[in-house]
Amino acid sequence: MTAPAPTILYIEDDAGLARLVERGLKKHGFVFEHAADGASGIARIARGGIDVVALDQHMPGLDGLETLDRIQKIPNAPPVVFVTASQDSQIAVTALKAGASDYLVKDTHGDFVTLLHVAVTGALDRARLLAARDEAEAEIRAARDRFEALAAEREMLLREVNHRVGNSLQIIASLLNLQANSSHDEDVKAALTNAMGRVTAVSQVHRRLYTSHDVQTVLLNQYLEALLEDLRRSTEGNRMSQLTLKSDPVEIDPDRAVALGMMINELVMNAVKYAYPDGSGPIHIALKQSGNDVELSITDNGVGFQTKADPRSTGLGQRIVSAMATKLDAVLTRDPTHAGTRIVIRFALVHAPEVRQAVSAG
Repeated sequence: MTAPAPTILYIEDDAGLARLVERGLKKHGFVFEHAADGASGIARIARGGIDVVALDQHMPGLDGLETLDRIQKIPNAPPVVFVTASQDSQIAVTALKAGASDYLVKDTHGDFVTLLHVAVTGALDRARLLAARDEAEAEIRAARDRFEALAAEREMLLREVNHRVGNSLQIIASLLNLQANSSHDEDVKAALTNAMGRVTAVSQVHRRLYTSHDVQTVLLNQYLEALLEDLRRSTEGNRMSQLTLKSDPVEIDPDRAVALGMMINELVMNAVKYAYPDGSGPIHIALKQSGNDVELSITDNGVGFQTKADPRSTGLGQRIVSAMATKLDAVLTRDPTHAGTRIVIRFALVHAPEVRQAVSAG
């Protein structure tokens, strides 16, 4: 579809010059309108439909600069080419500062019309470019607003999912705890308690994500404290009265937090079962960060590894620890200098898949 011819309004008190300009611009496809003074020109612009204005400086009543000032206050005002017979450059500077798109010195010969055609065409092109830029910026702002709204909605949905998953897992953990409390078989009770701890390790991550400011990370000191509190309330809680935690506020992604929580659950339960055969004793968990390296230790002052392995053990806990160490790319070692048992887990805070993990039994 062919674009409509642009309409130019020429505000000029010299009717003869206006007719000369009209003949010249119509040859170039312009629709021409004339206003004899500033007031009538302003009124015509306010009605709309004007694409570009040529404005004379010297007129009775409002002069060109006064008229220009009022045109700029009209919403969506068309571009203005300022026209004067004066050679005073100060008028040009003042007009351009006031918002004129271009400046032109007129004469009564044909050169003026040619130059005016070039000036108004340039003013129209600049106006189109500015309009296109403004439209593009508006689209970018709208797209950004839509993205932010979608991101907020996604985060809200993720929080809701984590809340529901956390609640569901907590119900399962509570049922396992009830079943363990009602069992008279110590082996069954221990197995159910271990299962409850594993479920709780996952549940606590989802509960942390639901309440966290960031659904992409878990703050380990808060997560581990909540996990240990759940263990203290378990059927083995009377043997965990001296279970303590000292942790730096380390942030980690949810998947690796689950892996770490599962390892701690297994190692703590192992210490509860074997470190103090005659009762309970202190079990200390410490987590510290140094640059990109994280070290976690589980320490007891029990009998160490001199005792024989329990023949009833299935080895499931050891396999879980090994699998979670692989997921963390962690190095797991046993401190041979400690009188009891001290297990140390070291891993990089920022996951590095190219680094091979190593697990050592000490």
